[in-house]
Amino acid sequence: MLNPQSLAGVKSQPKEKMPASLAWLTIGAFAIGMTEFLVMGLLPNVASDLNVTIPQAGQIITSYALGVAIGAPILTILTHSVAKKKLLLLLVLIFILGNAFSMIAPTYPLLIIA
Repeated sequence: MLNPQSLAGVKSQPKEKMPASLAWLTIGAFAIGMTEFLVMGLLPNVASDLNVTIPQAGQIITSYALGVAIGAPILTILTHSVAKKKLLLLLVLIFILGNAFSMIAPTYPLLIIA
């Protein structure tokens, strides 16, 4: 058992500050995860706004998942020589534009495309 007097000369290590890049990466991962799952809770609202059935509105989730499952390997092959930071910024920009377009999409087909 340690004696408090024996720890008197031991200095505590300062806590390291989290790099800003890691914080932004965490926020980005949260935003992408939120985008994937948010629509599930809004399906009745989305269906009524677009005048489609709830199962048809559920195809939005399927379309997103197929886009990720098919697009990710293709994107990886096509962008293997692009600098990682440049690619990350480009993909985040595309992600933001896709979300902005889906937010203002007036019809069901345009929402699926977005």
